Amino acid sequence: MVKTIFELGLDDLIQAGLTINEAKDFEAVIKQTISATDATSFDPGEVWRQIVAQRLLKPSHPHELHQLVYYSIYANWDVSNRGPPLYWFPSLYESRHTNLGRLMEVHGSQLLGTSYKDPITSFSLFQKFTVENPEAYWSILLKELSISFREAPKHILDRTKNSKHGGVWLQGSLLNIAECCLLPIRQPRKEDNGVAVIWRDEGCDDAAVNHMTLKELREQVMLVANALDQDGTFSKGDAIAIDMPMTVSAVIIYLAIILAGYVVVSIADSFAVNEIATRLRVSKAKGIFTQDFILRGGRKFPLYSRVMEAAMCKAIVLPATGNSVGIQLREQDISWNNFLSSVNHLPRKNYYSPVYQPIDSMTNILFSSGTTGDPKAIPWTQLSPIRCAADSWSHIDTQVGDVFCWPTNLGWVMGPILIYSCFLTGATLALFHGSPLGRGFGKFVQDAGVSILGTVPSLVKAWKSTKCMKGLDWTKIKSFASTGEASNVDDDLWLSSRAYYKPIRECCGGTELSSCYIMASPLQPQAFGAFSTKSMTTGFVILNDSGIPYPDDEACVGEVGLFPLYMGATDRLLNADHEEVYFKGMPMYKGMQLRRHGDIIKRTVGGYYIVQGRADDTMNLGGIKTSSVEIERVCDRSDESVLETAAVSVAPANGGPEQLVIFVVLKKGFETKADELKMKFSRAIHSNLNPLFKVSFVKIVAEFPRTASNKLLRRVLRDQMKHELSVRSRM
Repeated sequence: MVKTIFELGLDDLIQAGLTINEAKDFEAVIKQTISATDATSFDPGEVWRQIVAQRLLKPSHPHELHQLVYYSIYANWDVSNRGPPLYWFPSLYESRHTNLGRLMEVHGSQLLGTSYKDPITSFSLFQKFTVENPEAYWSILLKELSISFREAPKHILDRTKNSKHGGVWLQGSLLNIAECCLLPIRQPRKEDNGVAVIWRDEGCDDAAVNHMTLKELREQVMLVANALDQDGTFSKGDAIAIDMPMTVSAVIIYLAIILAGYVVVSIADSFAVNEIATRLRVSKAKGIFTQDFILRGGRKFPLYSRVMEAAMCKAIVLPATGNSVGIQLREQDISWNNFLSSVNHLPRKNYYSPVYQPIDSMTNILFSSGTTGDPKAIPWTQLSPIRCAADSWSHIDTQVGDVFCWPTNLGWVMGPILIYSCFLTGATLALFHGSPLGRGFGKFVQDAGVSILGTVPSLVKAWKSTKCMKGLDWTKIKSFASTGEASNVDDDLWLSSRAYYKPIRECCGGTELSSCYIMASPLQPQAFGAFSTKSMTTGFVILNDSGIPYPDDEACVGEVGLFPLYMGATDRLLNADHEEVYFKGMPMYKGMQLRRHGDIIKRTVGGYYIVQGRADDTMNLGGIKTSSVEIERVCDRSDESVLETAAVSVAPANGGPEQLVIFVVLKKGFETKADELKMKFSRAIHSNLNPLFKVSFVKIVAEFPRTASNKLLRRVLRDQMKHELSVRSRM
C-alpha cells in the first residue's frame, strides 16, 4: 500500500536516499507546502505543482525520492473519475511565448471573436476551429515556417475533387523543399552564419562539439547535388537509396538528392540483406549511399557487405572513420572521395540551381509494414515536410535557437521529420554519431546544450536502469518528446526529473500521415504517458465495435476513424491499393468517408488519450512497426519441429514497450522445448528480419483459435497472454 504524502516521515525520506539533515529540511518544506490544506480539501495537483515550482526535487536526488513524493501525493487519486494525474502545468506568461500561443494572441480575436480569452483557456476551441477551417490555419502557418515558393499556390485547399478524400492542397505551387531548408530567411530568423548542425563522434566525449553553419551546410549539399548530376548514372526523378547511420553526411546526402530533383529511398541501417533488397526492388532504386562499416561502442559492424549482397545497383560508399573506405569495392561502386572529386573541374562546385517541382511531387519513399507481403511503399511529397514541421512548431514548440536532438535513422519516419522540424523552423539539428544507449550520448546532450530531446520509451528505460546518465546536467532541456511505442509512467517520471520536470511531449502518428494525429500541447497540462489533444487541424472519432462513433466528450475505448481532410497525408501507395488500405470498410461520418489508421485508443475522463494497441495485426516493437506475418514467416522456417507460429505483441501490465510473444504448434512426434525455440526464433529474426526485435516469450500450444473460415484469431491469443502477464505481475 502506497503511503499518502501526509503519512511520510523522516524514515521514509532517509530510506529513499537522503541524509538525516537533508530529510529534516525536505520534510519541513513538504509540510509547509501542504499546510494550507487538510486531508479533506487536499488538491494533489496543486501540491505537486508547487513542489516542482520550488525545485524541491532535484535531478541529483535518487530516483527513489522522486517516486516516493510523486506516488504519495497521488496515492488516493481516482483515475476512473478524475482522469490521469497531472505533472506539468503551463503558465499564462509562458504560454504567450510559445509559437502557438503567440499566433493565438495575434489572430485569436479575429478568428474566434469574443470567445477568445487567452492561449490556455481557448486552446481547445482554437483546435476545433482549425479542424473546421483548415484554410485559415494553414494560410497563417505557412508564413511562420521557412517556406519559399517559386510559384505561390492558387489556393490553400480545393475540396471539389471527389476522387481525393483529403482534398487538393496548395495547388499550382512550385518549390524545392530542400532549398527551403538551406536558405537564410527573415521569418523565422535564419542567418548564413547561424549554426545549422552540431554533432560529435562516439568516443570523443571530451572533445569540443562540431559545428556547421547554414552557409557551410548549403555549400556541402550543393556540392553533392552537383556530383549526382556529374556521375552520369542518374536521371531526374530517379530513386536513390540511403542506408547508413544518421550522420551529418547522411543529412547532406538526403537534402542533396531532393535539391537535385531525385527521390530519396529511406532504408534503416539495421536491416538484414533481404529487407534491404525488398526495399530497393519495390522503389526501383538506381543507386544507394552507404558506409563501409557501422561503429558502435568501439566495434565495427559490416554494412557495405550487406548492401552489396542486396543491391545490384551502384553503391556510393562513405568511410565510417577517416578519409578512405576500409573495404574492397565492386567494380560498379565508387568511394565517397572519388564521387565528390567528379566536380573538381566545375568553376562553382558549391553552387547549384535547385530543381523546382509541383507541391505533389515525390521527394522520399519510406516504408511501413503491411499485414501481408512486401512493406507498404509510402511516397512523401513536398507537402509532407510542411506538415511534420508545422506539428513540431505547434506542439513541440520548436523555435529559432533551439537545439533539437532525437536519436533516429533516415530509414524511419523520425529521421526526415527531425530534419524538417529543425531546418524549416530555424532550430539547430544535433546529431550523435554512435549509440544513444550510453553515457557518451548523454554527455553530448549536455555539452551541445540540447533544448529539445526526443526519445523512444525503450531508450529511456535503458538509461534509467543502467544509471548511465548520473551526474550529467540536462537542465538546458526545455522539453522532451517521445514516440514510437507506449510510455511507462515511472520511466517518464525519471526522464522528466532530469530537467526539473520539464514536459514530455507525447507524439503518435504514422509515416503515411507525415505527422502525428494525437500529441501533447504546450498550452495544456500534461500527464505521464498520455496525449492531451488531437493535433492542429486533425479531426477524428473513436468507433465502438459496431463502427458507431462515441460522443466526443465520452470516456471510451475504440478504433480511431480519422477525418479524411488531412494536409500531408498520403493519397497513394506505390505497391498497394491506397483506397483499400485506408478507406475501404470504414464508416461514413457527417458525409465524410473516415480514414483508417488502425490504432485502438482510450479517451479518459478529462479528454486525454492513451494508445491501447493496434486494431490489425501490426506490431510496434521498439518503435518499429512490423507485421505478425513477417515474423511468422521467419519463425516457421527456423526449426523442423514447427508446424505453425502466431506472433503477437503485448504491453506489460505496468505499461511500457510492447513485448513479442510467439505461440507455436509443434508437428506430431516432436517435443521441442520453448526455451530452445526462443533461441532459434531470436537468431532467425536477427539474421532475416531485424536484430532490434527481441523475442520475450515462446508459448507452445496444441492448436490456434480460428474463425469459421479458418482465419487465425491473433487477438484471442493476445488477450490470453495479457491475462497471463497480468497474473504474473500480481504474484
